[in-house]
Amino acid sequence: MNPFSSETRLRDMIRAIRACKTAAEERAVVRKECASIRAAVSDNDNDYRHRNLAKLMFIHMLGYPTHFGQMECLKLIAAPGFPEKRIGYLGLMLLLDERQEVLMLVTNSLKQDLNHTNQYIVGLALCALGNISSAEMARDLAPEVERLLQFRDPNVRKKAALCSIRIIKKVPDLAENFVNPVASLLKEKHHGVLLTAIQLCADLCTVSEEALEYFRKKCTEGLVKVLKDAVNSPYAPEYDISGIADPFLQIRLLRILRILGHGDADASDLMNDILAQVATKTESNKNAGNAILYECVETIMSIEDSGGLRVLAINILGRFLSNRDNNIRYVALNMLMRAISIDGQAVQRHRATILECVKDSDASIRKRALELVYLLVNETNVKPLTKELIDYLEVSDQDFKGDLTAKICSIVERLSPEKIWYIDQMLKVLCEAGNYVKDEVWHGLIVVITNAPNLHGYTVRSLYRAIQTSGDQEAVVRVAVWCIGEFGDLLVNNIGMLELEEPITVTENDAVDAIEVAIKRHTSDLTTRAMCLTALLKLSSRFPSCSQRIKDIVNQSKGSLLLELQQRSIEFDSIIEKHQNLRSALVERMPVLDEATYSGRRAGSLPAVTSTSQGNPLQIPNGVHKTVDAPLLDLLDLSADEPAPQNSSGPNFLQDLLGGDILSSASPSGTTQPQKSGADVLLDLLSTGPSLPQNGSSTADILSISQDNNNKTSVNALDGLSSPAQGLPASSIMDLLDGFGPNPTVPNDNGPTYPPLVAFESSSLSLVFNFSKQPGSPQITEIEAKFTNKSSDTYTDFIFQAAVPKFLQLHLEPASSNTLPGSGNGSVTQKLRVTNNQHGKKSLVMRIRISYKLNNKDMLEEGQISNFPRDL
Repeated sequence: MNPFSSETRLRDMIRAIRACKTAAEERAVVRKECASIRAAVSDNDNDYRHRNLAKLMFIHMLGYPTHFGQMECLKLIAAPGFPEKRIGYLGLMLLLDERQEVLMLVTNSLKQDLNHTNQYIVGLALCALGNISSAEMARDLAPEVERLLQFRDPNVRKKAALCSIRIIKKVPDLAENFVNPVASLLKEKHHGVLLTAIQLCADLCTVSEEALEYFRKKCTEGLVKVLKDAVNSPYAPEYDISGIADPFLQIRLLRILRILGHGDADASDLMNDILAQVATKTESNKNAGNAILYECVETIMSIEDSGGLRVLAINILGRFLSNRDNNIRYVALNMLMRAISIDGQAVQRHRATILECVKDSDASIRKRALELVYLLVNETNVKPLTKELIDYLEVSDQDFKGDLTAKICSIVERLSPEKIWYIDQMLKVLCEAGNYVKDEVWHGLIVVITNAPNLHGYTVRSLYRAIQTSGDQEAVVRVAVWCIGEFGDLLVNNIGMLELEEPITVTENDAVDAIEVAIKRHTSDLTTRAMCLTALLKLSSRFPSCSQRIKDIVNQSKGSLLLELQQRSIEFDSIIEKHQNLRSALVERMPVLDEATYSGRRAGSLPAVTSTSQGNPLQIPNGVHKTVDAPLLDLLDLSADEPAPQNSSGPNFLQDLLGGDILSSASPSGTTQPQKSGADVLLDLLSTGPSLPQNGSSTADILSISQDNNNKTSVNALDGLSSPAQGLPASSIMDLLDGFGPNPTVPNDNGPTYPPLVAFESSSLSLVFNFSKQPGSPQITEIEAKFTNKSSDTYTDFIFQAAVPKFLQLHLEPASSNTLPGSGNGSVTQKLRVTNNQHGKKSLVMRIRISYKLNNKDMLEEGQISNFPRDL
């Protein structure tokens, strides 16, 4: 007998394929067998058609193409006998799917088989329809399936219920046809029929609100009784698993009760007692029992329930956290994260166990537990929880330090009760994991330090100690270097000692030593070394006796391959050697940084502004984003929130700084150019644009180093200064830059007025914009948004969002309330500030989104505002 003829049995073909030692041999065997099947298909071989299709299915499972024999399925389905139909339907489900157009040819055969007198053939048709039914087939055959839900044989009823699930998922409009038959199936005694009926009921509730209400009123009590019988039933070996009676049925019942009880107090009351029984009677030493308990907790958390049952559920999750199985602990942590919003006080009782999970050996459990601890922290427990986390930070794995550090820093910033505690905790984190700390964290620490003048001495002494023991942590070094540069005199003279401090003796040379070690450490990057040079320049004024030593250290960077360090070194050396009269004013203490503005930028409430300067950006100290050709600006320590330092030198200090006469020059044609003002000189130094025009335009419009996309502090060196052509001499401009000149008189002008604008209006909501402008700032528009609710309902969780194009900058203040009363009995106001960088060229445009809750349903309204006044 030919080993690859149509008479070859399936087992012989499988044996031949498995005997192949290489993939090439296997392909050869499959190729020969496929050729034999093609020949049989061409000859219309009826005797062995079912065998050939069985072999074709095995070949398909191995990944080889079998499309040439798929029509054989239809021929077998049309055969009268059960064996042929069984193979035909099996091939249909395996070789075809609902996207194949050939399935349209099967609909008629399925309809005939669903009405067949043989219940086994009916079962085959139901099984096939439940696996590959398309929407068209579902519409055509739904009446037959609905009728079979009442069939005499329970196996057919079970398969009909499963097939109905597929039908209502494909065509939700048919759901109402199945409601009454399913209600009768929920009273079945047959185990398989009851399981499938419960699942069909759950899917009907999902796709149809009417079905949900029907089952909630008619079937809740019956389902509770079925669950009670299952929990209290005697031992039944057929459905018992590890001593738990019918866990699959119990889980299905708990899931459907969860759907029925959600949002309905009456239905929830009916199931409270049985849920308490399940929670207390189910054993938790077996996996089947834990599965039931988990579903029970899910149901308790989902229904409308009193606090007592929820406490019981959370206690079950607490027991799960002590289980040795990692999977059980993980799902418990997931559930607790959801439960904390429902009953946070009950979750707090398990705080110690959750903290132990943070130290677990399993990485996924550690991460999930850390997220839960982050949610648990509040004003009352922030200190003990932070201490626990920082203690663990010392011994945690390296790959976990990043996540742990980020969470600790966020907790400390968000819930710090006092600044001294904030500074202490941040120093501990920086000392343990400073290399894992993001830049905005130590930037924020510096901002807080500047806002705590009574802690300056304490902080600089603490940082001096820290840099001695944790010099390998980059963030500690940066903050310490900055503070020593600013408050070095407080460190040396022990000014501002607190009672809790231990005495420390630091000489001027010791302070310089600390910075010298930092700048020479091979691991220090460009930002750290640049900060060290700035700190040394400041100490040269604070410690005159160390001026020569500092000069020698600064000079060592003159030959650096890094242009930033080389340029700083040359300029700072010139200041130390030639400009003692300028140095004290140039390096005086930084003003207090605006803590609220910095927090707003970090939270994303202030938009980022594109920098107008060119070149590769570098991270330079004091939070200012500059290019490599602007270290002089950093020397001046000017920022958006900081005034220019006081200075006793005359208007020609830039000329002295460069050691040359740059205030006048000759043109190439030999004619003498007019003398440049100090503003022109600074503009030429920074190379930020062309020379100043002489037609009365504002210098502030030309020289502006703006806030960058990383929310670094912006620099506006000549903010608000007019050009010399407007009647202000160059010397006066330089006096203003140095902080000595008189303030120019500002005319009393409230700016132009604009009529109110109805920005958005719907059937129930109205938004009106009122505009105002500050004198001298035509590009900035202040907007007051007023929201009015015209409907009779009250809107809760009211949130207004807006987006603008790139040429605009938008800042949103917090709204006056998140609740908008109905019938116009009150309003919500919110202030906006828009800066138009293309003022006079482009008009304002804004997209808005308003979200709120109406009767606990989320609502959303959107729109675009393009009718702003043109001169805004």
